[in-house]
Amino acid sequence: MGRDDCYNFVSDCRIRLVTDLLSHSWDPIVLVALRIGPQRRSALIIAIGDVSDKALTESLRRLTARGLVTRTSESTVRNVEYALTAVGASLVHGPLASLGQWALDHGDELMEPVAV
Repeated sequence: MGRDDCYNFVSDCRIRLVTDLLSHSWDPIVLVALRIGPQRRSALIIAIGDVSDKALTESLRRLTARGLVTRTSESTVRNVEYALTAVGASLVHGPLASLGQWALDHGDELMEPVAV
């Protein structure tokens, strides 16, 4: 059994890496917010709406550490911008776009109470 199989879902399994990314509630939202191009933190906070400064900071750090987002700054701290990397863009325009469409198609069903 090779590393790509992940039948045991070991800690370095690629499937677990992706599910870890999606388990942080703001990470996918931040990625999608960056789909229109590089943005400053203030623009991200406005675009996302309900995210706290702390949650946004943690999310941007995680996404940057994973290589999905780049952080670029000019001469001053106030000119910091965040942007998707090629890998981040492939995630946003591929699987996350499909997941978003699925949510639009089935969101009403998910909101309905289910009798247990």
